[in-house]
Amino acid sequence: MPSYSIGQAAGLLCVSPETVRRWADGGRLPARRSPDGVRTVDGAALAAFAKERAAGLHPVPEKGAATSVRNSFAGIVTAVRVDEVAALVEVQSGPYRLVSVVTRESVEELGIAVGVSVTARVKSTDVHIDLAF
Repeated sequence: MPSYSIGQAAGLLCVSPETVRRWADGGRLPARRSPDGVRTVDGAALAAFAKERAAGLHPVPEKGAATSVRNSFAGIVTAVRVDEVAALVEVQSGPYRLVSVVTRESVEELGIAVGVSVTARVKSTDVHIDLAF
């Protein structure tokens, strides 16, 4: 099972490393120290925390901000359901939950599992542009 440094966890959760340290110090996010003193977070624990945290987040663009839907989402795998041919992969990217259907072969070849850091890329013929009023 993968583990992540405080900085890597911060990047996946879209917060500062200091915020992750406070969560770890406060017991909200389980972290352990390696023999050389570096704090790490278990991938499965980070995935569960990301999913729990995102459940309470509803991102709203700042007033006056202009946004365009991005096509690349760094995140952590929070669930994988595999059948004979296909697999359903859930990814938590900050407050966003993405779900993708991929082949079982891809999941196995790439080693996709709960707690693994991934980047979800979206390709579409539609472009969405939002302006906040």
